[in-house]
Amino acid sequence: MNPTVTTYALYLILAIPLTIWVAKTLHRNGRVFLVECFHGKEELADSVNHLLVVGFYLVNVGFVSLYLKLGAEVPDVRGIFEALSGKMGVVLLVLGAMHFFNVLIFTRLRRRAELERSGPPVMPKGTIPPTPQA
Repeated sequence: MNPTVTTYALYLILAIPLTIWVAKTLHRNGRVFLVECFHGKEELADSVNHLLVVGFYLVNVGFVSLYLKLGAEVPDVRGIFEALSGKMGVVLLVLGAMHFFNVLIFTRLRRRAELERSGPPVMPKGTIPPTPQA
C-alpha cells in the first residue's frame, strides 16, 4: 500500500472513533442538563439529546469525509506522520468547537429554565436609612 493511501486509512481509523467517543460523552453527560432544562420531562430531554447527537455525527463525519483529501502525495513514513498530525489537529479543533457550542447551548437552556422556575422578583418590605459618612 502506498504512503498516501496508508495516511487516508490511518486518518479514518483515528478520526471516526474519536468522533464516536465525543458524541457518546456528550450524550451521556448532556442528558442531566437537558432534563433540568425541560423541567424534569425525561422523555422530551432524551429525544432532544438523541437529535443533538445525530446532528453532531452528521456534521463531524461529514467534515472528516470532506477533509480526507491531501494536497500532495505522501512520500514516506515521516510524511505520513506529518500529514496525520495536521489532519487530526484540525479534526480535534473542530470536535472541540462543536463540544463548546453544545455546552454553550446547554448552559443557555439551563439558565432560561432556572429563570422560568424562579418566579417574579419580591418587592422590598422596607428601606434601610443611609449611614452617615465622616
